[in-house]
Amino acid sequence: LQFLPRYQRRVRGFFEMSSTQQQSQEQPSTNLQPVVGPSLWYGSEMNTQEKKKEWVYYFTEKDLEELEAAVKLVKENQTPLVQVKKENFSLPTLGPKLEKKQKEVVFGRGFVLFKGLPVHRYTVEETAITYWGIGCYFGDAVSQNKQGHLLGHVKDLGLDPKDPQTRIYTTRARQLFHTDSADIVGLLCLKTAKSGGLSTIVSSSTIYNTILLRNPKYAQILTEPFYWDRKNEIPSGKGPYFQLPIFNFHLGELSVIFSRDFIDAAQQRFPEIPRLSPEQIKALDSIQEISLEDGIRLDMTLEPGDIQFLHNHQILHARTEYVDHEDPDLKRHLLRLWLSAPNGRTLPPVFVERYSNIEAGTVRGGIKVPGAQLKTPLEAEL
Repeated sequence: LQFLPRYQRRVRGFFEMSSTQQQSQEQPSTNLQPVVGPSLWYGSEMNTQEKKKEWVYYFTEKDLEELEAAVKLVKENQTPLVQVKKENFSLPTLGPKLEKKQKEVVFGRGFVLFKGLPVHRYTVEETAITYWGIGCYFGDAVSQNKQGHLLGHVKDLGLDPKDPQTRIYTTRARQLFHTDSADIVGLLCLKTAKSGGLSTIVSSSTIYNTILLRNPKYAQILTEPFYWDRKNEIPSGKGPYFQLPIFNFHLGELSVIFSRDFIDAAQQRFPEIPRLSPEQIKALDSIQEISLEDGIRLDMTLEPGDIQFLHNHQILHARTEYVDHEDPDLKRHLLRLWLSAPNGRTLPPVFVERYSNIEAGTVRGGIKVPGAQLKTPLEAEL
């Protein structure tokens, strides 16, 4: 990591306490150390106008011309979406900009927001090709569910969010802070809800450091394995649940993987696994509680044409509950990509349970189940 002075000063300010202060907290000792580097940030500083210039990019007319020319070529050649790659989706001047932003996502602060894609003037197919083509500059698409969807749809499909087997993105319910099972997740907003549906992100490094400061015992607990439900999306040779810690250190990097509803679902569905202890529950609760704090979280109101890319290993994201339009044509709708970054980090060995392989430079992550056919549906489907 390249350590930035301002992050080092902030971390030192948090952890340079006198021995008297340390003793008064009566916390158990731990060998865990705070994280420093560009992955450590706070919503309050990222939300300034100056900082927004770093992570918000507005598409120019030249950018849109290049995108539309690339889409036209894909359509003329009748290239299936799954065969669209950087090599046949040429963006002479926008491409290098996207590659630069991809590096900021993978090696820097972990997120970027693009604005100004005129989805209102594109057909559904043209929008999908445009989004997919942009995504090719960030990584290789992997399956998002047992149906084999490479192009996902975040939309209310009327499923019961209280059913432990339901994937929450198919409902209007609030999504707690979590990560997805791929290096990068991308969201393109097509239509907004009548109300609600606010997108919020936090730095996983900031959450880890804050927990380590306030309650080192909780930080230690979160480095130990929890049981996760696969929600009936079971890879070949695997069981219906698996074990994985939340905080994982490997080769000097912190990789965070977290989805509370998968952990709670395992508790509901599998009586044979150990019950969560009160301390484990408090440790898990602390992630959500700290993530909601003013100054730590960064809120984004995604508008039609906005594209958000997040590095799952260092960013947690959430969504508020929303009220949708009655008109089916107006309902909240986002397109989603799960992407394997070709220049991604080597993952902790325990990630094999969720990512299938962990080596840098390999296509990894996603949901892989026997018999699934990879596809790119243009409309939401179960």
